[in-house]
Order: sequence, then C-alpha cells, then structure tokens
Amino acid sequence: MNYKKLENSMDYAFKNRELLIEAMTHSSFKNENREYKGNNNERMEFFGDSILSFVITEYLFSKLSNQPEGGLTKARATIVCEETLSETAKALNLGEFMRFGKGEVITGGKERPSILADALEALIGAIYLDSNIENAKEFILRILDEKIKMAISGEIILDYKTALQEILQKNGQVEISYEVVLEEGPDHNKIFTIAVIADNKILGRGEGKNKKEAEQNAAKQAIEKGIRI
Repeated sequence: MNYKKLENSMDYAFKNRELLIEAMTHSSFKNENREYKGNNNERMEFFGDSILSFVITEYLFSKLSNQPEGGLTKARATIVCEETLSETAKALNLGEFMRFGKGEVITGGKERPSILADALEALIGAIYLDSNIENAKEFILRILDEKIKMAISGEIILDYKTALQEILQKNGQVEISYEVVLEEGPDHNKIFTIAVIADNKILGRGEGKNKKEAEQNAAKQAIEKGIRI
C-alpha cells in the first residue's frame, strides 16, 4: 500500500506509520487475516470522533459569538455528520488506502459512507496520537473548510426527511413510508438499507449504521434524483 501517496494528499507525514496503518485497517481485514496482530480502526475511530467534535465545537464557539446554543449545535451536527465526513474521505480517496477483508471489498466497502466516515475519524485520532492536538486541529479545519463555511451559511441540509416531506406535501397530503429492504452484518455492526416510498413508488434508497441514518440517506437520494410521483 502506497501510504506515502496518502500522506502527500493529507499534507501530513507520520512519524509512526503503524498508527496510519491501524487507522486504515477495517475490522473485516483483521477477521480474515488471523496472522495480523494489530488493531482494527474501531478504537481509533472512537477516539478521533471525540477530537473532531471538540475541534469543531471550539471553532464554532469562537467564530459565532452571537449564535445561541441551538444554532451552534445544528451547525456542528451538519459538519460532523456521516454525509459530510464520507464526502471528505472520498476526496482524500481513503477507500483505496484501506485494508479490507475480501468479502467487504466485494460488497462495496470501499465506497460505503459509514466506513469512509469512520476511517476519517480514525485518521484524525491517528494524527493526534502521532503528534498533538494542534496538528489534528490544523488537519480538521483544512479538510473541512468548505463544509464548515456551508454549515455556517445554512447551505447544508441536515434533516432530509423533513425537507422531502415538505416537497411532497406542498400541494396536498401524501403518504410517505420508510421500509427496511436489507440488513447486513453482525448485531454490533449492522448496515441497514431503507427505501422511502410514496404513492406505492420507491423514490430513493439509503444505507446507514442505524435505521434513522438510513432513512435520512434515502430521503436525500430522493431529493437529489428529483421527485416525481
């Protein structure tokens, strides 16, 4: 794996390359390669998630001095959500640098939003452990710069379900339902696929680590496709 290429795209060189490798190791790789004695990226993702939340909270608190708590919470939620993080991870091409088990590759793990978002959080955790909070902060604010600006200006939609409902019901009542069409993975790490349906027509599908997340992604796809019922 050409991790030097990834470091160049990140504009950060690891002193301890093993931290980067751990951040890029999906649980499926460890499960299929018993000789690998290192960790998968789940613990590091947990750690990076907290660092990301702290850095974004601190930034918004300092920049939006007149914004009440509710506005700060909404802005932060749009920045640290799976959609924003997975899009940022795709821009860094993280899927191509991750280590997966063969089964996960076949089922599209390299492109799965939840996996990419988790990998980015693990990468943030790895940078902190390799150096300090300042380097982690610089990395976060640089790669999320445009998303942060969009969140502050209100350009990012967070509640796609509500937005979809408003579009569909602007000319009258329309019955909307969300149905689980697929469940994959073990109980502790399930991936749900949900379809949003109106007037007996599937408008969109979405994946997520829980049903709520999958419903939001289904509504998002429906909006992006352009809705016709």
